[in-house]
Amino acid sequence: GKNILVTGAGGSIGSELCKQIIKLSPKRIVILDHSEFALYKINNFLKTLTDIEVVPILTSVTQYDQILFTLKKYEINTIYHAAAYKHVPMVELNPFDGIRNNILGTYSLVKASMQSEIETFILISTDKAVRPTNVMGATKRFSELILQAAQDETVRTSFSMVRFGNVLDSAGSVVPLFEHQIRKGGPLTVTDPNVIRYFMTLEEAAQLVIQAGSLGTG
Repeated sequence: GKNILVTGAGGSIGSELCKQIIKLSPKRIVILDHSEFALYKINNFLKTLTDIEVVPILTSVTQYDQILFTLKKYEINTIYHAAAYKHVPMVELNPFDGIRNNILGTYSLVKASMQSEIETFILISTDKAVRPTNVMGATKRFSELILQAAQDETVRTSFSMVRFGNVLDSAGSVVPLFEHQIRKGGPLTVTDPNVIRYFMTLEEAAQLVIQAGSLGTG
């Protein structure tokens, strides 16, 4: 019975989140993405699943005015913030865009959420935010710090975070790359022989996020 916003809704985790949220009977689900094609695909798919109102918003989380307008117009109660650049080598090669999208985008969304007195805000982070050794991990740790600081400043919004390892079959996951390399007869390329990877399924990841939203108190 709530109004839900999912950012990065066209991505693998965002779209799985949308599918599971639909099953929980929200009043309305607002799906936001800066990729027109990704938004088009998830919008069409969700409309085949449900009669619940689905509202597609084509914008970036860095667009503060548009975000604030959306939160107020659709009376959003809960935000699941999945929008981010998460491919480690790509962000390493494009650090300023990673910073703008992951850090400034999160800040913009948090600021608008506090102004709109959103009830619940869940950030999807990464295990790479733990003692980060790359730009992507550092931007996600910075995003976490933004939420932690915001929680100290508000009593109206519950800010929570979840960290994932590798999500099987998600966009940018190493698993499809390994499958492709195996089909070609190898070799498998690894970042480093000592890398430890932790895996979960898309369904598990989405359930973790939804549980965090219902259990978290900030």
